Amino acid sequence: SCYGAETDNRKCCNSCEDVRNAYRDRGWGLESLGAIDQCKREGIVGKANANKEMCRVKGNLKVSKVTGNFHISPGKSFQHNHAHVHDLKFLSEFPINLTHTINRLTYGEFVPTQVNPLDNHTFVATTLNTMRQYYTQVVPMRYQGLNSEVVLSNQYSVTYHSKTIDLAKASRGEQSGLPGIFISYDISPLMVDVTEHRRSFTHFLTGVCAIVGGVFTVAGIIDSMVYNSYRAFQKKLQLGKVN
Repeated sequence: SCYGAETDNRKCCNSCEDVRNAYRDRGWGLESLGAIDQCKREGIVGKANANKEMCRVKGNLKVSKVTGNFHISPGKSFQHNHAHVHDLKFLSEFPINLTHTINRLTYGEFVPTQVNPLDNHTFVATTLNTMRQYYTQVVPMRYQGLNSEVVLSNQYSVTYHSKTIDLAKASRGEQSGLPGIFISYDISPLMVDVTEHRRSFTHFLTGVCAIVGGVFTVAGIIDSMVYNSYRAFQKKLQLGKVN
């Protein structure tokens, strides 16, 4: 049974996913997974109740060099009325904790000496169904290492904001957004040129000589001050002005 969402192309729903797809095709919201026999048979409800699952996301994205965003959000995504939406009905029964750690986020080729602001960044959600937004300003970079190899990459700065999503208000259009991690990027028209180089031995020797010369100069000034003070004290002593 598809619980009233049967169509000419879909007469029967054998799995929980089939029921959800049937409701999605109809544009209906599935209020409760617990009322669906297929979901109970597959243990979907029990898995959601456990609430101990975590996931690790790793990958690469190719994007156009224009302002945009990408996100990680629960629920299966689909196109509805030419819009990208997520099926979040199950979150009303099983809210999600969006605590996460970003081990590494780079734009472009990895540069060994570069430290990105979101590397090893941890966010601890204090409420459920949180929307975490990162706004990154991306600056193109040309990096040339000691081996003269040129790498075209990017560096970025970041600001972030988080809010709790009330699904009831969101469904009525009273609040925008959905739970998840959203990363927006804006690419700067400027470019930074970074070049690594070693100082030559003569440069090092010149620096050492400058330091030694400075030490001798300061020592000479201190010695002159002590000597002149001592001479002045001796003259006063000879004139009997010192008791």
